[in-house]
Amino acid sequence: MGRRSTSPPTAMGGGSIADPDVGGSRYFPVVMTSGMGRVPTEDEEARFWGLVESAWATFGPEPACVRQALVGRDPAADDDNGSLYALEAWMDRFLAQLRRLCADLSSAELTDLDRVVERKLYDLDRQEIHEHTDGSDDGFLYCRGFIVAAGREFYNAVHAAPRMAVMDAECEAMCYFFAHLHNERFGRYPDTGSGISRESGRNPGGW
Repeated sequence: MGRRSTSPPTAMGGGSIADPDVGGSRYFPVVMTSGMGRVPTEDEEARFWGLVESAWATFGPEPACVRQALVGRDPAADDDNGSLYALEAWMDRFLAQLRRLCADLSSAELTDLDRVVERKLYDLDRQEIHEHTDGSDDGFLYCRGFIVAAGREFYNAVHAAPRMAVMDAECEAMCYFFAHLHNERFGRYPDTGSGISRESGRNPGGW
């Protein structure tokens, strides 16, 4: 895996990783956040994590073992032999299965799921986590996408102990997965009502 600059994203300001217009090369959907402070409910979070686990369960023991190894490893003993990145090879299949599981969901249901992803990415938007993932530009967002896509256990492990994160492991598509599904089916991006952004450097409590 290549390594990026270790320069952290600039928090809460212009001319930074947090600004999708800088450089004119990035494209992210315009997910509306009208209103302020709407947070996912416990039921919405449980449904999201349940869908993630159902999608992974399709592929049997191999990715399950990789995911458990990520959670159970001693990060101080990690070597750079590529084994930490084995889950990335499964991500396209995981996302395709997740899409199938969401085939019949309504606009409201996809919006609820996008709100969960948005909040999970926002809660990982912390300097102490960035130190263990690296990533300038949009790379840190994609690293957070990997943490969410890997499942609840790994997410909780990294949230509690940032050293559990994997340097440069990415899943770009997870970051706006439900927003893109919503747009494809209903012709617009969802309004999460949260008043927050999943972009890097936008969590003022994390930087």
